[in-house]
Amino acid sequence: MEAIRKQATRLREQVAKQQQAVFKQFGGGYGGSDNIVTDEAELQQHQKLEKLYISTRAGKHFQRDIVRGVEGYIVTGSKQVEIGTKLSDDSRKYGAENNCTSGSTLSKAALSYGRARAQIEKERGNLLKALGTQVAEPLRAMVMGAALEDARHLAQRYDRMRQEAEAQAIEVSKRQVKVRESGGNPDNISKLEAAEAKLQELKSNMAILGKEAAAAMAAVEAQQQRLTLQRLIAMVEAERTYHQKIIQILDQLEGEMVSERQRIEASPNPTVDNSMPPLPSYEEVNGVFASQTFDGSTDSMGYFLGEVMHSYQAESDVELNLSVGDYVVVRKVSNNGWAEGDCKGKAGWFPFGYIERRERVLASKVVEVF
Repeated sequence: MEAIRKQATRLREQVAKQQQAVFKQFGGGYGGSDNIVTDEAELQQHQKLEKLYISTRAGKHFQRDIVRGVEGYIVTGSKQVEIGTKLSDDSRKYGAENNCTSGSTLSKAALSYGRARAQIEKERGNLLKALGTQVAEPLRAMVMGAALEDARHLAQRYDRMRQEAEAQAIEVSKRQVKVRESGGNPDNISKLEAAEAKLQELKSNMAILGKEAAAAMAAVEAQQQRLTLQRLIAMVEAERTYHQKIIQILDQLEGEMVSERQRIEASPNPTVDNSMPPLPSYEEVNGVFASQTFDGSTDSMGYFLGEVMHSYQAESDVELNLSVGDYVVVRKVSNNGWAEGDCKGKAGWFPFGYIERRERVLASKVVEVF
């Protein structure tokens, strides 16, 4: 439709120019170039209005594209907030309710991640709200506003009046021909004068309306340019602030996790390693040191239960395999770092430093020992 309108405008301008050329050549008496509607000033006014019309239409379409994009981003972002919030809740639940027997490192990390994720989703929600109120709503208001439509209606009224003036200019040219052919007939002269007066009135009104339409369209164009640029800047600032806060949250979270990992890696290794002394001698196995503990002091309590804190792989038939979380009935402790006991129905020796003594144990754990 717009292409047809442009083509019609070009055709009208060509016809008007041809008419002007004919009138300059044959005009005289009551006629002349002054009656031609498409003079230089009017042509410039028309071209200016056409450019403003195209510019404001493109500006409106761009504003509408921004609104649609922001609305789509808000929809998908809201879904991401929902998913992220669920992940935050799950992480904090695990951290609060689960305690690993080998330590609470993962639980602490889960709690930290859950808190950080909750902060991230809060900031994302703030961003979506800012995009809606600071970008989408103002642009939507202008797209749907009356200022642009009013200015375009003025331009369309000007265009219709211009067509009417062109038609009246043709009528004047016909009257001029009749006056010349009739040799100055008073009736024809009177009709010609009336047609010329109407044409002059149309041209005067058209000039006024053209200025009003051009001023209105120029004001809308300036407002479009200013408001759209401001909203783009606001969108960039909102996203920049959001990403800066996210970086701060993630930096803090990473620092906490790395610090915890370094603390674990720096903690002392199990007491027993490849430099473990040999198994107890014959005398120790046969009870010489059965009443002594690892540090050589007398243990008057006899048997006791110990919880395995570090896994141990037996290297001979007289040694026990230990897994973290197992419970061992300790019967003897030698003074060289070995202990003898029962675990899961098997008896043997193991490094005493791999277990910790327990005074109270669940009955279900005691059953597992035997």
